[in-house]
Amino acid sequence: MATLPRLLPETIWQKLQSVSEIRLAPAGGRTGLAAVARKEFADQIRSWRMGILVALLVVTAAASLYTAAMTIRETAGQEATPAFVFLRLFTGGSEQLPPLTSFMAFLAPLVGIGLGFDAICGEHGRRTLSRVLAQPIHRDALINGKFLAGLQTIALMLFALFGLVGSVGLLMIGVPPTGDELLRLLAFAGITLVYVAFWLALSILLSILFRQAATSALAGMAVWLFFSLFWAMIVGLVAGSGEAALWLSRLSPGTLYTEAVLTVLTPTVRTLGTVTVEQLIGALQGVLPFGQSLLLVWPHVVGLIALTAIQFAVAYMLFMRREIRA
Repeated sequence: MATLPRLLPETIWQKLQSVSEIRLAPAGGRTGLAAVARKEFADQIRSWRMGILVALLVVTAAASLYTAAMTIRETAGQEATPAFVFLRLFTGGSEQLPPLTSFMAFLAPLVGIGLGFDAICGEHGRRTLSRVLAQPIHRDALINGKFLAGLQTIALMLFALFGLVGSVGLLMIGVPPTGDELLRLLAFAGITLVYVAFWLALSILLSILFRQAATSALAGMAVWLFFSLFWAMIVGLVAGSGEAALWLSRLSPGTLYTEAVLTVLTPTVRTLGTVTVEQLIGALQGVLPFGQSLLLVWPHVVGLIALTAIQFAVAYMLFMRREIRA
């Protein structure tokens, strides 16, 4: 190998050297994934839409937190040994206001839709997509970077929101959380992140299918309203209230999320299926440890992850095959 440069002209040897350096260079340094993710994350954090979505969640969380804290104070003297008091800040509600878990199941999809409805079609509308891809940025790095930036933004917002709710709730009730409660709250945040990621992947897919950002946003809102308001009605009309209705309702991501978080945040929940009278006779009351509650909802979490992966895979294939002109 040492004599090879002597047998080749200098220009040819330099070209072979440059080609070998390109092939040996790490792929991640050339695709621009990190640059796209950083830029999109910074744009989303500073955008007005993010401020509006955060304000909406903060207002609803503050209202449900106040209601839950007042309920805990009213019932504090009625229980000799209250258990899992801190978790009631997230699951407690009243006739006027639902708990925080219900608010998150209904409003959290708006965060994913708001962050991704113009991810690709917005670039088309501004005529910047061809300019971005003309840079040393691979096409797959663009869509992957947008999705990763959305995940980072959602994770930052959720953990900040839950941390704020927990801190204010601690000051209001004066009861610190136990180790088991902290684990359950972390699981609650993780399941919510997966739930919002599902809607983020859906909105990115719609932004590829439709050229107009307004059309993409309306399509995402239509899917959200269908599963949030009308799916339960359709299941009730088709299957009634039996076992079939339970499984049909779980085709909705909102149902999967609601069952998962209520099971994690309510240790007394020991089953998610229908329970017969024979099964109730002789059953002992008790609570499940955190690991058992997590195993109980693991199929729900896997289902949400699978749906998210399928949607993003379809969006990825459509975007990679799309013809982009200047």
